[in-house]
Amino acid sequence: MLEGWTTIAALSGITSKIRLGTLVTGNTYRHPSVLAKIGATLDAMSKGRLFMGLGAGWNEEEANAYGIPFPSTQERLKRLEEAVQVIKIMWTEESANFNGKYYKLQAAYCNPKPIQKPHPPIMIGGEGERETLRIVAKYANACNLFGSPKIVTHKLNVLREHCKIAGRDYNEILKTKLTRIVISKSKGEAERRLAELFEGAPPERIKEMAVYGTPEEVRHQIEALGDAGIEYLIVNFGAKYESEAVSLFADEVIKRF
Repeated sequence: MLEGWTTIAALSGITSKIRLGTLVTGNTYRHPSVLAKIGATLDAMSKGRLFMGLGAGWNEEEANAYGIPFPSTQERLKRLEEAVQVIKIMWTEESANFNGKYYKLQAAYCNPKPIQKPHPPIMIGGEGERETLRIVAKYANACNLFGSPKIVTHKLNVLREHCKIAGRDYNEILKTKLTRIVISKSKGEAERRLAELFEGAPPERIKEMAVYGTPEEVRHQIEALGDAGIEYLIVNFGAKYESEAVSLFADEVIKRF
C-alpha cells in the first residue's frame, strides 16, 4: 500500500473539505518530534484539516522486516504516552523542552505552528482497558475502537471511568470506530461477499469487524453503534466491490441519516 503521510500530503492539494489523517500512525516508526513537524506541515498545507491518528504500534512482523525496534507492549504504551505529550508541546510552545524516560527535547522548534488552535485533534487508536483508554482520557481528543455494539458499550464505560479519575469531561472525547462495510441490495449476495471476506471466522468475530447486509440492515447496525456511543464512523469497502458498494452506501444509507 502507499505510505500514509505522503499520500495525505498529496490529497491535501486536490481536496478542500475532507479531514486528513492516518488510522493510525504507529508511534515506534517515527520519533514524535519529527512526527509533530510532519503533522504541523500537513495542517498548514491543508489549511487546518489534519486529524492526527496515533497508536502504540502492533505489527511485529513488519517492524522486524524493516529493522525497526519493537519493544514490549508495556514499553510501547509508555512511549505512546510520552509521544502524545511531545507532540502537543511541539505544537503549542515556541521552544519545546521535554525530559521523559524515552524521549527528550531541548529547545526544539516546530515552526510554522499548525493552523488549528490550540492544536489539531489527536485520535488514539486502540482499546486496551488499563493503559490505552487511560492515555485517551488524559491526553486525546478522540478514541478509535473496534468491536460489536456490546463491546463498544463496555469499552466506553471503561473510558468514562478513566475520565473520572483523570478529571476529564468524557463528553469532550470524540468516540469513533473503524469498520468494513459489506453491502448489497441482495441479502444473499451480501452474505456471500461476507463469507468470502471472513472465511471461517465465527459470527461474533465478524460482528466486531464489519457492518453488513442490505442497505436497511446496514442502517440498523449503524444506528446500534450510535446507541452504543459511537459518534463518528470511519468505513472502508474493500477493492473488489468498492465502486458499487460506495454508490449504494451513499444513496441508500448516508442519505437516510
